[in-house]
Amino acid sequence: MDTVLIPTTHIKSTYEEVPITNFSSINSNTPLDSLNLNWRERDLPERTRTKHVHRLHPYLGKFIPQLVEIFLRKYKPKLVYDPFVGSGTTLVEANTLGIDSVGTDISAFNILLSKVKTDKYNIPALEKEVNEILRRLSLYKSKFSKDEKVNKLFQTDNPYIHEWFAPNTQKELLCYLRLIKDYTYQDLLEIILSRAARSARLVTHYDLDFPKKPQTTPYFCYKHRRICKPTEEAYKFLYRYTIDTLQRIKEYAKIKTGAKVVLNHGDSREVKLPKGIDMVFTSPPYIGLIDYHEQHRYAYEFLGLKNNETKEIGPAKKGQSDQARKEYMKGINDVLLHTRDYVAKDGLAIIVVNDKFRLYAPEEVGFKSVGKVERHVNRRTGRRNGAFYESILIWQKT
Repeated sequence: MDTVLIPTTHIKSTYEEVPITNFSSINSNTPLDSLNLNWRERDLPERTRTKHVHRLHPYLGKFIPQLVEIFLRKYKPKLVYDPFVGSGTTLVEANTLGIDSVGTDISAFNILLSKVKTDKYNIPALEKEVNEILRRLSLYKSKFSKDEKVNKLFQTDNPYIHEWFAPNTQKELLCYLRLIKDYTYQDLLEIILSRAARSARLVTHYDLDFPKKPQTTPYFCYKHRRICKPTEEAYKFLYRYTIDTLQRIKEYAKIKTGAKVVLNHGDSREVKLPKGIDMVFTSPPYIGLIDYHEQHRYAYEFLGLKNNETKEIGPAKKGQSDQARKEYMKGINDVLLHTRDYVAKDGLAIIVVNDKFRLYAPEEVGFKSVGKVERHVNRRTGRRNGAFYESILIWQKT
């Protein structure tokens, strides 16, 4: 990457201007002050934002892939690193542009999801496996009400699963889980299982993100504007998501390159990294908003993943008090200081944040600010609709 010092720029474009939609036009000569990133739904519809593997599994708090693409195209790194890899957005986009990438995350589920998105697949073999597991699941499903021996095969003592899933739903998910061990692409099948489990929980249709307790009785659904009942099956979700996942993997395979992808399941404050990282592109957790392990609790329970939630930085359960802010920035700065040791001379760190408390200070972690782009995030869907400003901080190693 040919890094050129950039004058500090503060930009707050408005919706009166036309946002960028021709992403392939971005190059090293594109001025920062021309980057209008204030996309509305009509500018950048959801089906575009969630193209191919980006929609393999819901994930709260991820940035949109077009944001990554723009800065990768502008600065052209040879090796990009994301110390908070999350759902793997940075790595997926880097690969399509032929850029090597490394990602680290403390969450076992995040690493699993990122691996499934960036893996290389034998498409005919994968297609055969997903069709086969659905066929076998259907055969077992037809015996649940008749054969007590079959029913006993798919039982669990897990209290979480008993509390959050209807009896029939439990059997279908546990059956699929047991069948997974017979196949090559087990990681991908586990993600399908997780996605189906999320939808098949005993929760209201309008509160899949932050359910507080199981919903076991009919309720008025704000999403559908009628009385709805809690789901009592998982098969329809397993079937739908299996087909959808296969299609998304096929779409991504068409644009996937041979660029290297490395994933580390570990603490970004101490993980060993390759030298010569010339760009860090990441979105750290926003303080006091999301408990990242808890949002995928169903996956941890079904898949038996190791839970490292005590090592999360800035979880919702700790709030946004002065003490929580100090702990949060200590964690973030420790990550950035450690990462800096592996960043090349004059390398860049591009950090997507909602820094309403003005906590981020580049000089404290061996960087200097060389640019900043602000964008208005206008969410118009779901129960989390609202708007806020997001800053893209552009720092350079000193």
